[in-house]
Amino acid sequence: MTEINLLIKNIKELVNPAAHNAVRGSQLNAIKVSHHVWLGASGENIAFIGFEEDFNKNCALTEDAIVVDASDFVVMPGFVDPHTHLPFAHTRQDEFRLKLQGVSYQEIAARGGGIKGTVRKTREIEYNDLISQCLLRLDRILLAGTTTLEAKSGYGLDLQTELKQLEVLEALDAFHPVSIVPTFMGAHEIPDDYKDRNKDFLDYLIQQVVPVVKEKNLAEFIDIFCENGVFSYEEAAYYLDKVAPYSFKVKIHADEFTSNNAAVLAVEKNALSAEHLIAMTPEEIEIISASNTACVFLPGVSFFLKLGKYAPIRQVIERDGIAALGTDFNPGSSMVSSQLFCFHLGIFNMGMTIEEAINTITINAAYAIDRHNRVGSIAVGKKMDILLLDIPDYSYMAYHLGINPVHTVIKSGEIVVKDHRLIYE
Repeated sequence: MTEINLLIKNIKELVNPAAHNAVRGSQLNAIKVSHHVWLGASGENIAFIGFEEDFNKNCALTEDAIVVDASDFVVMPGFVDPHTHLPFAHTRQDEFRLKLQGVSYQEIAARGGGIKGTVRKTREIEYNDLISQCLLRLDRILLAGTTTLEAKSGYGLDLQTELKQLEVLEALDAFHPVSIVPTFMGAHEIPDDYKDRNKDFLDYLIQQVVPVVKEKNLAEFIDIFCENGVFSYEEAAYYLDKVAPYSFKVKIHADEFTSNNAAVLAVEKNALSAEHLIAMTPEEIEIISASNTACVFLPGVSFFLKLGKYAPIRQVIERDGIAALGTDFNPGSSMVSSQLFCFHLGIFNMGMTIEEAINTITINAAYAIDRHNRVGSIAVGKKMDILLLDIPDYSYMAYHLGINPVHTVIKSGEIVVKDHRLIYE
């Protein structure tokens, strides 16, 4: 008999991705919907999925088991966010006001704002204060249903601050319910003391920062901003070749505002994901769609910057590419931390179906951070990371805007949100 310490019974509607690995093409438009299912956890992992009769034959509740009646709830996997810049200091609503007056993202950066402005603040902030700011953000993210996220450094651009950001992520992952996948992104911008010396800055990262990050085991992924005005295709290729011996998994900020074939570079370097991709060319779409590199689309950027243009997700889906959605949560170009909001943007502004959007914030988002074997779908052996939504059926999640349907969040077999309130310790 399988011992169950957490049972979710009488589930009104269980919603699951079409597969337990990345889904692509027409398969992205499929999900699995079951009714009156029981779902049980043993410790942190899912141990039973089935009906009451099978549960009674094969499982037994532990003495202190928790039983939740889900006859009024839609149950689905916790959301996964494959692209955030979580550990930043303070916010930039002053710049946001300028944007509303017509000042562009690039103009603000030229005035000393943008990424460089946040770099100054992140260098100055104390470790414990940065922890406190990130904790508040993570609590809000958890309340909105995200249970796993990727988080990048990159607001330090020097050894001390990059390490501080990554150490903050390590600490948060140890005691906050949201699982954090860390990415080193020292190559996020060129600091003022390396102006017009891009390669020298990359060499500094390669020689003095990357080895320490690896030695301290502070990052799983490495990322670089391959974009006109930041790092060129050639510079990004040089950097990734030089850091290859450290065996980081690769992500690339690619083709956000202009194309310099960064999406092709992502495929050439076997990157797990290319991210942004608003300015991808038709040739790049063909190449990346035929690969196993995930396209992480970030509709919050187009919305927040009022670009009037969204990334070509439909073309990627039609060519059997791997599409995922992420928030790009950051203080300058996407002060968006809710995957549910990106789900809505995918449907209303990018032409996705409800089913496609569900797959892109669950299993495909998990694939984009190499977590699809643990989270992103509901399967025996995977983490018990699930949401109970107080809505009539899953389509209502897209239909009723401006509400938070997440009633309960279960993370690694523990109830951490109940009745829309945090209850984790």
